[in-house]
Amino acid sequence: MRVRLLIILVLFLCAGAADAGAQKLDRGFDSASQDVFIKKGTWMIGGGASYMLHDNDNASIFVINGLSSSGYTLSISPAVCYMFKDNLGAGFRVGYKRNMLQLDSASISFDDTDITFSDYQKLTHSFEVQAIGRYYMPIGSSKRLGLVNELQIAYSHGQGKIVDGHDSSAINGTYETSDSFALNFCPGFMAFVSDKLAIDVSVNMLGLQWNWIDQVHNQVETGRRSSTFMNFRVNLLAIGFSLHYYL
Repeated sequence: MRVRLLIILVLFLCAGAADAGAQKLDRGFDSASQDVFIKKGTWMIGGGASYMLHDNDNASIFVINGLSSSGYTLSISPAVCYMFKDNLGAGFRVGYKRNMLQLDSASISFDDTDITFSDYQKLTHSFEVQAIGRYYMPIGSSKRLGLVNELQIAYSHGQGKIVDGHDSSAINGTYETSDSFALNFCPGFMAFVSDKLAIDVSVNMLGLQWNWIDQVHNQVETGRRSSTFMNFRVNLLAIGFSLHYYL
């Protein structure tokens, strides 16, 4: 009985393999059959920019009480891309980002532990260069709505300083330099608002990043830290918006 079942199973697998070899299964993912959404020879220029201010006056957030702080975040990232094939292009992006946080006072309380912070300031800025590859897919037969997948290979270099002035007798300062390398996969949605101007909405869904930071504390002591970060998630707070013009 077992021999018969084994023979039947072998014959079934052979028949399936022969049928798969005789027929080509088409699930509609062949790029050659895709409609042309962005033509070969098209140039894309544009980018994104953002500026955010925050100000807290004796605010409370979860276990943080008496939070008084101010700061800003500025970022700009122009990009250029050339379509060397229908729906497929390559280019580069450069970026600049600057952050400032001024913490006047805050306290963290949980159980029987109380931690107080005051007179703390952090200022950082960084430059980034990205090599990008973009693949476009129209939604149905639409010429205005489509999906875009972007692959990013990025390197950034930054500087920063941290000043701790809560001790009136001495001010402690730390200067740091940072380098990072990242691979990111950013799918998104795009829509043409005119014949040549489009809006992109994308999210960094899959990424791998390496960071190296060197520190000098009070121009005497030195330190170094490194980290590796990998994410595979959709973060709704990290959605990016950008404008691109197609020539």
